[in-house]
Amino acid sequence: MKFKACFAIVGTVLMASSSLALAETKIGFVNSDKVMREAAPAVRAQKRLEKEFEKRDQDLQRIAKDLQTMQESLEKNGMTLAESDRKTKEREFNDLNREFQRRQREFREDLNQRRNEELASVLDKANKAVKQIAEAEKYDIIFQEAVYASPRIDITDKVVKALADGK
Repeated sequence: MKFKACFAIVGTVLMASSSLALAETKIGFVNSDKVMREAAPAVRAQKRLEKEFEKRDQDLQRIAKDLQTMQESLEKNGMTLAESDRKTKEREFNDLNREFQRRQREFREDLNQRRNEELASVLDKANKAVKQIAEAEKYDIIFQEAVYASPRIDITDKVVKALADGK
């Protein structure tokens, strides 16, 4: 009986002290996806990537059009062409198709690598901005991933503004 009473008292004291500590804790949340979409460094990075890969993308689109034209021509005229001409056209189509697929694969790999480099830079700047905000406003913890976060603790807009201001 004394053991149960002692346990109840200890439990009550622990709950009261944890409630008090929780009341003094300042928690924040940052939506990383929103920062990566809206922050000035992220927007600039996206524009740099688009400009850097624009020519290669246009080349790929041109080759895709050429392939489509060749395929339509083969389907339309394939039966009327001489056997050797048809085989030559099919070989040209297959060679161009392989070249297109190779270039497309290289394009995706290069784009993904550059995107990851740019995003790492933006993420580094965003993390510095979050840390500055946390220190300035005395946050105890700031989460970047959560199933749910109340708008009351969301500091994403502050981070986006800090990145826009160049902090």
